[in-house]
Amino acid sequence: MLPVLALVYQAIQGSAGLWSHLITTILPVAMTDTVILLCGVGLLTAILGTTTAWLVTAYDFPGRGILEWALLLPLAVPTYIIAYAYLDILHPIGSVQGTVRWLLGYSSPREFRLPDIRSITGCIILLGFVLYPYVYIPTRAMFLTQTANLIEASRTLGVSRRSVFWHVALPLARPAIAVGISLALMEALNDIGASEFLGVRTLTVSIYTTWVTRSDLPGAAQIALSLLCVVVALIALERWARREQRYSISAQRSRYFEPRKVTAIKGWLLLALGLLPVLIGFVAPASYLVTHAWARFRFAGLSSRFLDEAVNTVAFAGAATVITVAFGLIVAYAMRLRPGRFSTWFYRLSTMGYAAPGTVIAIGVLVVLGSLDRFIDKISTAWLDISTGLLFMGSGAALIYAYVARFLAISAGGTEAGLARIPQSFDHAARTLGQTTEGTFRYVHLPLSKAALTAAGLLVFVDCVKELPATLLLRPLNFETFATHLYGEAARGTYEEAAIAALAIVVIGIFPVILLSRVGRPKA
Repeated sequence: MLPVLALVYQAIQGSAGLWSHLITTILPVAMTDTVILLCGVGLLTAILGTTTAWLVTAYDFPGRGILEWALLLPLAVPTYIIAYAYLDILHPIGSVQGTVRWLLGYSSPREFRLPDIRSITGCIILLGFVLYPYVYIPTRAMFLTQTANLIEASRTLGVSRRSVFWHVALPLARPAIAVGISLALMEALNDIGASEFLGVRTLTVSIYTTWVTRSDLPGAAQIALSLLCVVVALIALERWARREQRYSISAQRSRYFEPRKVTAIKGWLLLALGLLPVLIGFVAPASYLVTHAWARFRFAGLSSRFLDEAVNTVAFAGAATVITVAFGLIVAYAMRLRPGRFSTWFYRLSTMGYAAPGTVIAIGVLVVLGSLDRFIDKISTAWLDISTGLLFMGSGAALIYAYVARFLAISAGGTEAGLARIPQSFDHAARTLGQTTEGTFRYVHLPLSKAALTAAGLLVFVDCVKELPATLLLRPLNFETFATHLYGEAARGTYEEAAIAALAIVVIGIFPVILLSRVGRPKA
């Protein structure tokens, strides 16, 4: 909670004149762009995620098994990487537009060019094709667990397959769709690279430019507070959309929804339709990165900075992962030992950082650790006549703190799910045999929850590697990771220089996709 409380404190320190300046000049444009972006991304992810989930659930066609996990692949591509890739792919003098002009008989970009992707429309499309798996995953799971008797009853009443989707499957999947859209919108709010590359001035971009470019921390804190209000509104809207909705399956031996076999021609058409978001969200940018990374490697080999960036990326993400998993285990295990309202509220408050974008957390961490640095330096100078300088901010501890605060929810949630699968009878049996609480944890809970801890740790590690806003704002001087290197090269327009770093991030991001793809059909 410290970063959020510090953010509120820092925002209050700003003058009333600063607030009026922000309200009249920066916030209207930033808020308008943010709302338009969220509405567009929410609509597009809902359409893509829901239709693809129904496609692979309701129909049996060639390649369906491959498509089920291939639709997860865009999760491996961070939003700023897909923007970086498509800026070059769709450049007016690039191969794509050149081919289109050749087919249409034009010879110059002055005669014909495609609409510029540097727009809010382009940003919505690219973010939508990367973030739709957040809707696809829970919606597909909801469709899979719908019992066959519901579908059969509707078909018996003369309802067509299409009407079954609109009047039975879709209403039952509304909670899953709402959750998926809210997660996608959180990621869109956290984005800074794609929005800035594509010329969209969101609240997140405004925070970064106000802090870094104008050196105005109170102003950045006030914009961040406005962004936090948007996040709270999104969470409230998502919960309101699911108010009083409780769906369950009462039949213990009910058959799950089985897909319908289609003809070969229709099957290939469905496969092509399902592969479209995969091609746009993963295959095209990944192919671009592989091609340019190989060309860069053949021309100049690996950059002298590549090894340092790899060490920085892995070391800081690894340290943050160990701490985050440990804290998540403490929070989740406390809920198991002392269930109740008190531990539940502590769990919610300790994991609230995941709802806040990286820029918001970064400003809060800066205020907290910056003040602590000044306090320690003052005490050390007065007592020992030694200046400690930026002890936390200069060492990278602030960056690790931001990672932990932001991704603790992933660790705690995964660990809690793993512990929930261990029956309480195991605890009682261990205590009956003379084991203490510590012994029960060491010999019973920890071995049985290793898989959940490993999965949570892997997800946290990958998110730390991909995190751009907090890394940009809190990294020490002369410190580069793959993400910051890519951002810097893309900002300068030297895309080929960052292809290898971008490809490394995508390869690392494949690991959670492999985990998610193992989530298959529920057992009958």
